Amino acid sequence: IMFATVMTCLVIGILSAAEVYVAQLVWPASRPFPDQDTAYVYAAALTWAPLFKIVGLTLLVANFGSGLGAQIGAARLLYGMGRSNALPKSFFAKVDAKHHVPRNSVIFIGVIVLAGSFFLTYGRGIELLNFGALIAFMGVNAAAFMRYYARASDKKLWNLIPPVLGFVICLALWLNLSRPAQVVGGIWMVAGTLFGAWKTRGFREPLSFEVPAE
Repeated sequence: IMFATVMTCLVIGILSAAEVYVAQLVWPASRPFPDQDTAYVYAAALTWAPLFKIVGLTLLVANFGSGLGAQIGAARLLYGMGRSNALPKSFFAKVDAKHHVPRNSVIFIGVIVLAGSFFLTYGRGIELLNFGALIAFMGVNAAAFMRYYARASDKKLWNLIPPVLGFVICLALWLNLSRPAQVVGGIWMVAGTLFGAWKTRGFREPLSFEVPAE
């Protein structure tokens, strides 16, 4: 699984870099994109006109699938937290008797996503997502540094450079997020921290975030 994950990231990175490079070659440098969020679609159309519809349809289907998967994953997480009483159990741990799905968690996520689609642009939504994702990635790199270098009896250079480099890159990206994304993300993080402190009586008790099995 670890090898497959790394290879997936590597292949996607190579393909993405190639796509962006080709688009840069096709699109004139002096000509601004009609829409920054869908720039690659316009570059594809300039290469071959039918690609505009083909790429647009592909993005629509891909975003529908990835969005649906993300909502299901988020609903499962809320259900697990509700079942563990990290969130109100009476609401989030409720399972539909007919369909056997965490009904309230699915509806809750759906309402948030629907509201966000009306008030957030695609770019702003991505920045809010990246706020949390980059913090998580920094945590992973910090944990790897502590586990494989700081606390290791045999300190090796290749156990030092990757986590430090990863942490610095993620920190640089996080610091360059827009001000609104940092403010909203910061408020959400503080709210989550305060809620966690309340549930654990000042972090003196364990708090489980169990995710149910498939």
